[in-house]
Amino acid sequence: MGISETDRGHLRRCVELAREALDAGDEPFGSVLVSARGEVLFEDRNRVAGGDATRHPEFEIARWAAAHLAPGERSAATVYTSGEHCPMCSAAHAWVGLGRIVHASSSAQLVRWLQELGVPPAPVAALPIAQVAPGVPVDGPCPDLAPEVRTLHATRHAR
Repeated sequence: MGISETDRGHLRRCVELAREALDAGDEPFGSVLVSARGEVLFEDRNRVAGGDATRHPEFEIARWAAAHLAPGERSAATVYTSGEHCPMCSAAHAWVGLGRIVHASSSAQLVRWLQELGVPPAPVAALPIAQVAPGVPVDGPCPDLAPEVRTLHATRHAR
């Protein structure tokens, strides 16, 4: 499908949310759920700094969607995110039946950036969404926003 200007606008909001997470002392990730009509339904940022490593914004979106949207609304919605879903979030996305995912940066990029910064690997493999949830349509990364996401991660790990 490719990334449209509308998609870029939502991805920019995700990067803003990631910056908010960083400013709050958290890992820089942000996500937005958008209806088929283009309405922003829910947005969140990473909140793992409190000790609960499952508080990813993509996982929160899946929980919110399961509680508030009918199955047809979920499958027609799009999740925008600053970074490609981790395996936990990919699985949650697929299990609740959400639709397309658009990400500003990929898991492969994040792994490479963190290696360059000397950060130890995460406890969970950085599998691409398609490997965890093969039926979910995915677009990304976004070449004009990925460098900004990289800068957020570099800033976090320089602290």
